[in-house]
Amino acid sequence: MNPVYDLEPPEWRDYSDAELKVRIDPCRLPRHIAVIMDGNGRWAQARGLPRVSGHRAGIQSVRETVEGAAELGVPVLTLFAFSTENWRRPRDQVDALMDLLVEYVDREIGTLLKNDIRFIPIGRLFQLPPHVQAKLAWAQDQTARGRGLLFLIALSYSGRVDVVDAVRSIARQVQAGCLSPDCIDEQVIAAHLYTREVPDPDLLIRTSGELRISNFMLWQLAYTELWFTPIYWPDFRKRHLYMAILDFQRRERRYGTVPSTPEPVSSGTFS
Repeated sequence: MNPVYDLEPPEWRDYSDAELKVRIDPCRLPRHIAVIMDGNGRWAQARGLPRVSGHRAGIQSVRETVEGAAELGVPVLTLFAFSTENWRRPRDQVDALMDLLVEYVDREIGTLLKNDIRFIPIGRLFQLPPHVQAKLAWAQDQTARGRGLLFLIALSYSGRVDVVDAVRSIARQVQAGCLSPDCIDEQVIAAHLYTREVPDPDLLIRTSGELRISNFMLWQLAYTELWFTPIYWPDFRKRHLYMAILDFQRRERRYGTVPSTPEPVSSGTFS
């Protein structure tokens, strides 16, 4: 047994998945959950398997997390799947990850449609292989009418690149005379980020025991609650999602003010 399971919070260890789920307050769900899916390589290494086997095993975790969020009624879920830094990995590993991504879309498109889930890839998608771009565009078009969970997947993405691309877009508007520099504020910047369609995350989950955000949504995570777990991503299941949400619901979010102050409106737009 993977020893990380011994670190599951004692107060929840003896609860079944169903018992954990029923304890969640449906009126206090995070509007947006973001996930850094980490630990695939270490999961595979611990089992004497090639690294890609960990990523393949992680597909089940993606399915569990997407379905779990949709069943609970979470409005938005973003999974960090491939960073701009990941392009530095060996070519065969990158190619294998791209193939897995296409495989995932082909296998899961039916489930997304059945559950009324809208799928949107974000990031520098133009850097992906043409056949991957085409598959993602197809999946986005197929699910465009979804009115349930909004499922974002971040590919060729990093927080700094997100901000850089937003600044470039704003600079072009200023150069064209469409925007005054004096009008640039937090709302303008947020409106040019890849996540401009959604509210900032209320909850960030990171697996594998690493205690950092690794260049993910640097702007958007300003007031996000962070939840770290030693569970490797291929072992992440709905119960871990439930535990993260239960922990989130126990926290008091003050945004630097006194507890009685209402929560501010997110910088993103959401409907």
